[in-house]
Amino acid sequence: MAIMKMFKLDGKKALVVGGGQGIGRCFALALAEANGEVTIADFNEKTGRSTVKEINDAGGKARFVKADANKKEDLSALMSAISPAGLDIAVNCPIMKWETVREYCLAEAELIKRNGRGKIINLASMCASIANVGCLDSYNQTKAAVVMLTKSLAVELGPHNINVNCISPSYTLTPARRRDNPDFKARVRAATPMGWYERPEDLCGTLLFLASRASDYVTGQNITVDGGHTLNVWMDPIKRAAPPLVSPEEEVVSLKHDLDVLGIKYDENIVALS
Repeated sequence: MAIMKMFKLDGKKALVVGGGQGIGRCFALALAEANGEVTIADFNEKTGRSTVKEINDAGGKARFVKADANKKEDLSALMSAISPAGLDIAVNCPIMKWETVREYCLAEAELIKRNGRGKIINLASMCASIANVGCLDSYNQTKAAVVMLTKSLAVELGPHNINVNCISPSYTLTPARRRDNPDFKARVRAATPMGWYERPEDLCGTLLFLASRASDYVTGQNITVDGGHTLNVWMDPIKRAAPPLVSPEEEVVSLKHDLDVLGIKYDENIVALS
C-alpha cells in the first residue's frame, strides 16, 4: 500500500474560503504544496491576491475570487466562478453564522457530487466544547453549532461519497489576535502541555489528512488541535521537563507575514495598529 501517496492532492481542485490570511492562508499554502489547485475566496482582495502570488511564485497553482462569506449573493457568484473547473475539496475558515456555513457546505457539495467523491472541512474552535469565558457567548454557541452541523452533514452527504469534518484550534496567532499581550500569551503557554502558543501552521497536518484519501473512512469528526490546552484547568502552570519544540520567536512568523501584507506594525510586546 502506497501510504505516502494517499496524502498527495495531485490535480485536485480545492477551495479555501477565507484563504487570504491567518489560518486560511496557511491552509491554502499546504493544499498547494500537496499539488492541489487552489481557489482562494476572501473579501480582502489585497491579502487574497498576496497569497495567490505566494503560491504561484513557488510553482503552485492558485487563483483569487473576491467573496464575502457573509453575503449570500457572493456565495452564488463564487460557485459560478469555480463551477467550470469543478471541486474536490472545500475548506471553510471564516467566522460565519452556522446557517451560512450550512449554505456554503451544501453549495460546495453540489459541485463535489459531479466528481463522485470529495471532502468538506470546516473550521470550528475549542470553544465548541468548552464554555470559554474569554469568548463571547455567541462565539461559543456558533462554533458548537458548526460541530453539530458537520456531524449532520456527514450523515447527509456520506451516501454521495463526501466526507465532512471539522478542526478545532486553540488561541491561534492570527491578525485577529494581534493585541494579545505578553502576559496572556505566557499564561497560555504555561497552561498548554506542548508549551507554545498555537500557530496557523500547526493545523496544516490535520488539514492535509482530512483533505486527502488518507481520511476516506473518517467523517463527522471534530479534531481538536490545541497542544493539549483544553486538558488543563488553568490552576497551575505545567512544569516542563524540556523546552517546547517551538520558541516564542518562531510562534510569530506567520503573524508577521500577515501583518506586513495588511500594513500593520508588529511590536514584540503588543501588536498595535500602525
